[in-house]
Amino acid sequence: MGPLPPTDDQVVGGFLRDKDFLVFSPSAYNAVGLGTTQLYNRTLVYNHKRHGVFQLGNRQFDFRMKPRFPKKLTPEFLYVDLINNLEELAEDRDAVLRQARGKLSSFDSVRLQRAADSFGNVATRKRLREWISA
Repeated sequence: MGPLPPTDDQVVGGFLRDKDFLVFSPSAYNAVGLGTTQLYNRTLVYNHKRHGVFQLGNRQFDFRMKPRFPKKLTPEFLYVDLINNLEELAEDRDAVLRQARGKLSSFDSVRLQRAADSFGNVATRKRLREWISA
C-alpha cells in the first residue's frame, strides 16, 4: 500500500492557496429529489479567486468565481443552485421545474428563503417568490 492520493479539497486548496471554496459535482443535485438522475463527470469549485477550467493532476476542475457560497452543501443550497444552473444540466428543464415547484413545501421555508437570498441569481429569486406567493 502506497500513500493515498490527495483529496479534491487538498488539490484545490493548494492551487488556490486558500481555504475559502466549495467543491462538488452537479451529481449532488440528485440528492435533492427533483427528478434529476444524471451523473456528471465534472467537479465545480465555487471560489473568490479563479474562473475557468483547470487540469490539476489527472482531474479537471471547473472554477467559478461566486460572491457567496456556503461552507458545505445543504439541501436548500443545492435546490437554489440547481435552479440557478438549470440551463447547463442534461435534464428535462420543464420536468425539473415542475418537480422543484411541487417539492417547495418540503423545505424549511426560512432556510430556503435564506439560501435564495444568499445564493440565488435574480431569475431564481424571482421564480421562487412567484411560486411562494401563488
